[in-house]
Amino acid sequence: MLFTYRKGGRTMGGTGNASKKTSAGKGLDRNTIKWLAMFTMALNHVAAGLMDPSDIWYEVFVDIGFFTAITMCYFLVEGYHYARSKADYAKRLLICAVMSQLPFYMATGVGGLNMMFTLFCCFIILCIRENVPQPWKETGILLFTIITLVSDWALFAPAFTLMFAEAGKDRKKLAISYGVSAVVFGLFFFLSYSQVYPTHLALFHGFCSSLGMVASGIVILCFYNGQKTRSGRKGSKWAFYLFYPIHLLVIGCLKMFL
Repeated sequence: MLFTYRKGGRTMGGTGNASKKTSAGKGLDRNTIKWLAMFTMALNHVAAGLMDPSDIWYEVFVDIGFFTAITMCYFLVEGYHYARSKADYAKRLLICAVMSQLPFYMATGVGGLNMMFTLFCCFIILCIRENVPQPWKETGILLFTIITLVSDWALFAPAFTLMFAEAGKDRKKLAISYGVSAVVFGLFFFLSYSQVYPTHLALFHGFCSSLGMVASGIVILCFYNGQKTRSGRKGSKWAFYLFYPIHLLVIGCLKMFL
């Protein structure tokens, strides 16, 4: 499985009201959480591209970065529900994926496709889920899930996306989705590390790997106020698409010259 965020060298009812206990005007809006996710992603990529895996801060930065993928899958499901043009949404994801491929390789050294391509596949899965009749629906979903095997966060991101789509606005189902994701993700790393480390160290690494997803669940369920942003929504939307390739390009250039 291709997995850039590695260590030692992841009819929809909408989820906008998942944090309905947070009153309007309070808590964190969508763009604020996305900026937080981009910051944690940048830490992860800095570790993967520039830091020594034996450095304790490498471990910290990588684990913090696991906040990002599941958070972006959550907002992908929400964005699918609210998108005026699903075709335009898909085009933006695909264009960003193409723009980001070379910077992704420069920064990470991974030959597979980048996370934006994975999110594009996840978006197509949501389209299939809503619009394709039986018996082709499951076949289409399975096909695009398998396609992610050549990209970042293979299998995990489609699974997150489908769980959030099934959960909709149900807070209990969202909490269960986050819990299952964190446990399975931690188990994945535990099994990976158990091949090279003693059991207690493998358990520790697996536990730390799951903390980013736990943090994402807490932020979404307890602090997200369901609002897009207070101001500058359009500019921020494009900033999200530009940040991904630009920060990878910067890391890739630093990697070449340091």
